[in-house]
Parts: sequence; C-alpha cells; structure tokens
Amino acid sequence: MATQSNAVKKEGGKFFKGIKSELKKVNWPNRKEVINNTVVVLTVCVLTSVAIGVLDLAFKTILKMFM
Repeated sequence: MATQSNAVKKEGGKFFKGIKSELKKVNWPNRKEVINNTVVVLTVCVLTSVAIGVLDLAFKTILKMFM
C-alpha cells in the first residue's frame, strides 16, 4: 500500500515538473502587446455593440411601419 502511494507521489511530481517546464517554453506577450490587444478587443466590442444597436433600431422602425 505504501509503495503505491509513493508511486502516485512520484508521478504527481513528474506531472508538475512537466507543467513547469512547459510554462517556461511559452512565449509570453510583453506589456505593449497586451495593451495593443486589449485596445483591439475593446474597439471590436464597441463597434459590434453599435452595429447591433443600429440594426435593432432599424428593424424596430421597419416593424412599426407595418403595424
């Protein structure tokens, strides 16, 4: 029983060491890239919201003309 739990601990240790080594290989973005990507995402969100609002208003106006 004790050998089985030791084996599980060793495998768990290998697992976390593998995670740590893989995270070192990640190409993390620098501050400028993060800010640039954030601005792009927020701009797309605002433009999409405006487009949906305009379409909603247009459809509402068209439907009111038929009622």
